[in-house]
Amino acid sequence: MTTLLKLKTIREEHGISQKTLAQTVGVGRSTVAMWENGSILPNAAKLPELADVFGCSIDALFGRNPPGET
Repeated sequence: MTTLLKLKTIREEHGISQKTLAQTVGVGRSTVAMWENGSILPNAAKLPELADVFGCSIDALFGRNPPGET
């Protein structure tokens, strides 16, 4: 399955482990692993939290630019 999220790439670029990210956003490490391999997607409430952790937009988590940006 092709993952829609660029979460693994972004997480690794920031030097954050799956365990640390999981603890930061209040989920299990296995949940982060499933997000990264595309088995499941984060619920909508987690997307702003993830974006805040990495200092990026929700669009960036999906590998796209916000509308109006190139």
